[in-house]
Amino acid sequence: VPTPPPAPPAPAAEGVPAPAPAAPAAPAAPMGPKADKRAKLGSKHGTQTQDGEVHIDLPAEISEQLSNAIEQSVEEKAEEKVTQYHRQASTWFKSFVYLLLLALLGTKALVGGKKRAELQSATAVEVAERESMQRQLSEAKMQMMQAQVEPHFLFNTLASVEYLIETDAPRAAAMQRSLIQYLRAVLPQMRDNTVISNLGRETDMVRAYLNLLKMRMEDRLTVDIQLADGLRTAAFPPMMLQSLVENAIKHGIECKPEGGTLRVFADVANGKLRVIVSDNGVGFGVMPSNGTGTGLTNIRERLKMLFGEAATLHIGANEPTGVVATVEVPYQVVK
Repeated sequence: VPTPPPAPPAPAAEGVPAPAPAAPAAPAAPMGPKADKRAKLGSKHGTQTQDGEVHIDLPAEISEQLSNAIEQSVEEKAEEKVTQYHRQASTWFKSFVYLLLLALLGTKALVGGKKRAELQSATAVEVAERESMQRQLSEAKMQMMQAQVEPHFLFNTLASVEYLIETDAPRAAAMQRSLIQYLRAVLPQMRDNTVISNLGRETDMVRAYLNLLKMRMEDRLTVDIQLADGLRTAAFPPMMLQSLVENAIKHGIECKPEGGTLRVFADVANGKLRVIVSDNGVGFGVMPSNGTGTGLTNIRERLKMLFGEAATLHIGANEPTGVVATVEVPYQVVK
């Protein structure tokens, strides 16, 4: 049926303006697929708010299960966070304790090291002082022993001069002059406190001493000294070589009517300086001291104090007659 046309507006009263025509209604916004689905879901299972949120009405049992699941999930997350925090806190605490222990151990080590260093220093000082005292004592003993040798040598020489004065005055005067020259060369060394000389100086003294003895013994004494120039700087105790020579002449050659030969030889073997003094005198069978006199005891004690077990003195029989004295000391070079 055709719709009748609208009625025309009534004419306005005279003097009153006509009302404005009404604005046409805005067309409704088209609904998208998601909005349309929510609208259908809300109209079917729940309500829809003005801002488009859909409140779904669930059965009480499902709603309770869902609520419990959410609470359990939240509790698990919270418990996981707490456990993680405790784990981190425990790690930090352990690290702190570990660092504290390290600091304590380091402090203890430093304090202990300082105490040990102080103790070692005190011990080293004590040992050095003790060694210094022992060295001074050894030097004093060796000087005393050397003092025992020097008068012995002087007495023997003066006895030779006295003998020549009675038998041959001109020769005694010559020997006295030689003795004065010898003492001028030897006395400075006698006054020296050094405990080590060199083999060259000691050999020169022995040569001068033997020259004095030859003036008295004449042809009854033959001397053979063999010393390489390279060994003159070898270290050797002072007056020790002369003691060996004196012992050989006094207890070996002088006791033999026809006299004999005195030999001095030196060499180096296996890091040791070897000095040999031999004679072809009467030997052990007739020697009054049998090789164990004060002079040899003095030599052994001096060697022990100077070199310990590194030095030796050996007394043996010479062939066919006589005695051989061998001294071995560590080979060292001195000026």
